[in-house]
Amino acid sequence: MSSVMDRYFSLNRTLLLIVGLWPYQKSKFARLYLFCCFSIVATFILFQLTTFMTSKCTADHIIKICSLSVGIIGFLIKYNSFYVNCDTIKYLMEQFQRIHNDLKDNNEIAILERYGNLAKRYTILYTVGLCCCLSIIISVQLWPDFIDIISSANESRPRRLKISTEYFIDEEKYYYMLLLHVNVALCIGLTVVVATGTMLLTHLQHTCGMFKIASYRIKNAIEIYVQSISLKNKNFVYVSLIDGIHIHQKAMMFSEYLVSKFEMTFMSLIVVGVLTLSLNTFRFFQILTSKFNIEDLLLSTITICFCLVYMFLCNFIGQEIIDHCDYVFVAAYEVQWYITPLYIQKLILFLLLRGNKSFGLNVGGLFVASLQCFAMLANASLSYFIFMYSIRK
Repeated sequence: MSSVMDRYFSLNRTLLLIVGLWPYQKSKFARLYLFCCFSIVATFILFQLTTFMTSKCTADHIIKICSLSVGIIGFLIKYNSFYVNCDTIKYLMEQFQRIHNDLKDNNEIAILERYGNLAKRYTILYTVGLCCCLSIIISVQLWPDFIDIISSANESRPRRLKISTEYFIDEEKYYYMLLLHVNVALCIGLTVVVATGTMLLTHLQHTCGMFKIASYRIKNAIEIYVQSISLKNKNFVYVSLIDGIHIHQKAMMFSEYLVSKFEMTFMSLIVVGVLTLSLNTFRFFQILTSKFNIEDLLLSTITICFCLVYMFLCNFIGQEIIDHCDYVFVAAYEVQWYITPLYIQKLILFLLLRGNKSFGLNVGGLFVASLQCFAMLANASLSYFIFMYSIRK
């Protein structure tokens, strides 16, 4: 496993180790660490919801609490799902290793390397975005204390958490301990989303590479046959086409297997994402039209941007799967298949017939990950926001 893991999954491994989700880490300490991380995020949600016990449950207060807590619940869903399906991740990595080992053609190796390196660049980009996002969130909460230090103010202002929580202890006295809990929970939750998301993206990018190799094998086999028709080339074309069909079927099988294992998770995250986006959009306009609070406004803005970016990226990789699967049938259609022997034409006809059925990451038979699906989810979020806004008016 060292080759594929070290070359393409090194940063993913680091991110998953940070939150205790690396599937090859099964020691007692690792399980204890995972339990602690999960508990920190879960208790953060709990202490947000306890505000309903000590505060008046107005519509504005409910929206303020739910706009963040619903999103944090999504973190827990993904955390738990990835832990339960750790064997799925291990199985897929082992399969990709076998595919890498079976490749002999330098062009095919280069194709898979290109997609693996592309996945690494995506992971690096999202990790940088995660660091920037966490820096902004933590800076906003520490900014008032920093101003007090710079200005050397004699009068100490009351210290309150920027995020509504109820710990049932003296918030002024234990301010920094509570602030640490809030920030650690947010760091763990956001890191879980990026770590698990980039891991799945890396797997799907490798699947795109497998579709590309299938296209290459089909096109290359027919081109060789056209250039030099001989019995040896006929056998080579036949074997190459079968290999292209096999890797195409494996790519489809891996995609369907991954979606089937995480289907309930994806369905839950779609609901959570739409609700979080709607609530925070409403919260954003609520802050603008009432008492202006820069901290709340910035938190809502970051949450909205994070939801939109995450929803777009999830559907973008789904669109990539659709497009790369279509490339296989385009390659089969464009080659000069009509000059090949009848038994080879039957193989290509099999591919063309399969191309009549569109293939994508189908979630629960309701959603197919694509740019169209992203537009539909964004439109649904906007509709819910308009509904809540009209009721408030």
